[in-house]
Amino acid sequence: MKYDTEFAKRRFPEQAHEIDALASRNESFRELCNDFSIADRLVRNWDSSTAPERDDRYAEALELMDGLGKEIHIMLDLAKVVPFPVAR
Repeated sequence: MKYDTEFAKRRFPEQAHEIDALASRNESFRELCNDFSIADRLVRNWDSSTAPERDDRYAEALELMDGLGKEIHIMLDLAKVVPFPVAR
């Protein structure tokens, strides 16, 4: 399955290199980026919707996108941690 990391790189351009590096070795991160892209599509679809439930669904989609963006930042931060060797 092809995962979409392009939206994450457009949303966080200053971390595009780190996104590529982590996505190349971490399937969970690739799935997270893909979900982030899907959430963006949901936001855009509900934004232009005329359905009666539009406001509620739009707010939910924004909340989902915000949460996924935070998870991406957390995973990128965790990937930067360099373990110290154990002194013996």
